[in-house]
Amino acid sequence: MTTAEPRLAVIGAGPAGLAAALAAADRGLGVTLLDAADGPGGQFYRQPAPALGARRPEALHHRWSAWRRLRARLAGHLATGQVRQLTAHHVWCAERSPGGFLVHALYGPGQDRPVTVRAAGLVLATGGYEQVLPFPGWTLPGVVTAGGAQALLKGNLVRAGHRAVVAGTGPLLLPVAAGLAATGTRVAALVEAADPREFTRCAAVLAGYPAQLAEAAGYAAALLRHRVPVRPRHTVVRAHGTVRLEAVTVAALDGRGRVRSGTGRRIACDTLAVGHGLLPSTELARVLGCRTEDRGVTVDPEQRTDVPGIWAAGETTGGGGAALALAEGHIAGCSAAARLAGRAPDSAGWAGAARTRGRLRRFAAVLEPLYGPPAHWDEQLTDDTPVCRCEEVDAGTVRAAVRDLGAGDARTAKLLTRAGMGWCQGRMCGPAVAALAGGGARPTPGPFARPVPLGVLARAGEEPEEAVPGHRATPPGP
Repeated sequence: MTTAEPRLAVIGAGPAGLAAALAAADRGLGVTLLDAADGPGGQFYRQPAPALGARRPEALHHRWSAWRRLRARLAGHLATGQVRQLTAHHVWCAERSPGGFLVHALYGPGQDRPVTVRAAGLVLATGGYEQVLPFPGWTLPGVVTAGGAQALLKGNLVRAGHRAVVAGTGPLLLPVAAGLAATGTRVAALVEAADPREFTRCAAVLAGYPAQLAEAAGYAAALLRHRVPVRPRHTVVRAHGTVRLEAVTVAALDGRGRVRSGTGRRIACDTLAVGHGLLPSTELARVLGCRTEDRGVTVDPEQRTDVPGIWAAGETTGGGGAALALAEGHIAGCSAAARLAGRAPDSAGWAGAARTRGRLRRFAAVLEPLYGPPAHWDEQLTDDTPVCRCEEVDAGTVRAAVRDLGAGDARTAKLLTRAGMGWCQGRMCGPAVAALAGGGARPTPGPFARPVPLGVLARAGEEPEEAVPGHRATPPGP
């Protein structure tokens, strides 16, 4: 199916996408808001299903009042038709067309019903995804990503386990550990690879961000109340278990990021929530030819990409949290509303958001070098450790491709071992394969942003131009 009316298409309904859609709609621009989830909010504002009957959904959320304001504004625009909300729509491709763009999505329980949306312009708010680094035992049932454990709590009101270890590095670990502890999970340890001494060296700079420090202090106080042991400058070196996870071994790191011999300690647990920061989701931007760098999609002060008619905001342009995503999305929506109407935008209309963006980008730039995977994390990988789960490629196979076949980067290792050719297309295993291959490889743009059934491709171009069936025009959930 194809929508006939050109509008601004906002892809992603997290903080950045919501802010962009509302800013554009407030200024009279029609907006189509597409998202793969069943409701708006993204990971940060993920809501439990109404059928679960959550009495206090705000208990698992931060900045709930901001969500209530966003929800009320969205409901108003949905009621008037200024915003069309297409939930459970998985965007797999977008392309230029006369007068704008065509956005191709999959809809339905099997994600096999093609939907095409016409748009005069695009805002890419596709967010980010967790960096997953393998270690021996990481494929055991009970090992989940930190964001996955948080999503279970927020969206399903389900605890990932009874006794958990939260490990890795990055600001996300604090709310995940605090959230698990608050709902009755015994958090046996918070294992953080970052060195606390690095934070003291930046104390003068960090002191200029009292709101962020207060938020971190609140999580730290929650961990103290629940008696959660914190192990800084440590890492998980192995997960143990037969049928499922039974324990993990954690060890201290030296100043060079190597495991210190003799420091290993085994901790019993049935859940390991592990994460090493976020990577920007740039697949769709690369399909459209937008310039990207390591931190994400490159944008100008109006959040415009280098492709005319396309804006980007939020984690896809580089991590920085929900408040930064809201500021960037607001600027993108304001700019799009003006430029798609043929006017030069007045930056005074988003001066406050620009100041917030600048301040929070500086804060993110201070934090980024403080958090990062241990420099020599790959030395802990045994040859039989799975690296690419989709294609069942282990570390030894990749190392053999480097040693015996001359692979010197991730792309060559992929061609020789199939690592990265599976369902996730290297999103999960890419950093690990690159590390083992001894060199980075910039992603090669493909024709699609996500896997798509061959039957959909075979029927491409056959859909009649008519209104999208089943689009949601009802107020968002509780």
